[in-house]
Amino acid sequence: MSVASLSRTVDLDGHVHYLDFGGPDDSTPVVLVHGLGGSHANWLGVGPSLAEGGRVYAPDLAGHGLTFPDHRRSDVDSNQRLLDRFLREVSGTPVVLVGNSMGGMISILQTWRNPDTVRALVLVDPAVPGPRQRPDGKVARNFLTYSLPGLANAALAARRRRLAPAEQVAEVLDLTCADPGRVDPELVDRLVELADRRQHVRGIDAAFLDAARSLLLHLVRRVHLEEAMRSVSVPVLLLQGDRDRLVPAATAVQTAATHPDWELHVAEGVGHVPMLEAPEWFLATYRDWRARVDLG
Repeated sequence: MSVASLSRTVDLDGHVHYLDFGGPDDSTPVVLVHGLGGSHANWLGVGPSLAEGGRVYAPDLAGHGLTFPDHRRSDVDSNQRLLDRFLREVSGTPVVLVGNSMGGMISILQTWRNPDTVRALVLVDPAVPGPRQRPDGKVARNFLTYSLPGLANAALAARRRRLAPAEQVAEVLDLTCADPGRVDPELVDRLVELADRRQHVRGIDAAFLDAARSLLLHLVRRVHLEEAMRSVSVPVLLLQGDRDRLVPAATAVQTAATHPDWELHVAEGVGHVPMLEAPEWFLATYRDWRARVDLG
């Protein structure tokens, strides 16, 4: 099935792009939520296989992928509200919500605020509060830059002028993967095509910074997010790469200890995006868990 045949748009007070991977309509739908700077393309390696067990959707959050800013906010809470509308008006509810990084944070908030919409959670290297430790140097420098008005916009604009789309994608994969060479070359091509389409879209830098700053604020004001995590009563599968530079594995270990009913699996030698870097492990772990959990 070609990517073009999967591409859909819907008006949710603005254009929202998503992929519909198909799948049977008689079981719980699955909705895939990407992270900061990510898109529907992050799920291309696993979406078709996930659709064997239920209808699968991968929306682009506001300011990401092919859901262009269009004067909308792209902060975490705004995108959680956008996700809620997508679940109610497109996928139908309740769903299995699969969230990576910032998408994991948004999925937790969705489950807390609208528990009727979620039957189960799969959190993939989710951005959640963790133990205090020295962050990765490049990650710390990036987020420090994002927090500085003026400088952040200039830095992002300079990066797009300096790097071709292929180089931009290579830089992101180098940060998010332990071994970028494991990512399917065809999928890398898709990521480059998307980066090229977004190269001159008005407002994408501001949208990225809006999302990044709100993500950081939620992590700093951890009490709010911790309350949301405590409220989760649905089955949770927690997947984590042990070489994640953005969300250290120690965060997932602490999260699992605090929430002993959450099932933790750690992928050895894998970074922040296991669905890109280790799709076979991702799918095998998910299928085993889903077979043991009554999801309808």
